[in-house]
Amino acid sequence: MQLDIISPEKKVYSGQIKSIQLPGIKGSFGMLNNHAPLISSLKKGSIKVTTMDNLSENFTINGGIVEMLGNKVTVLAE
Repeated sequence: MQLDIISPEKKVYSGQIKSIQLPGIKGSFGMLNNHAPLISSLKKGSIKVTTMDNLSENFTINGGIVEMLGNKVTVLAE
């Protein structure tokens, strides 16, 4: 699935990934390929991404919004 992490200043990450874990306001949650569409608020915390090469990348955010639609994840991060 495609992931784009965008901050007010720049695009932080763009690429194909296997999975993502996010800090939701009601608890952490993850998404895999073909996840149901959703929009959710995010709290301060860490986003953990597993790339197609099975490498792990972490991004710290101060909150934001995530949208999953058609195997594309967009994170608007603060």
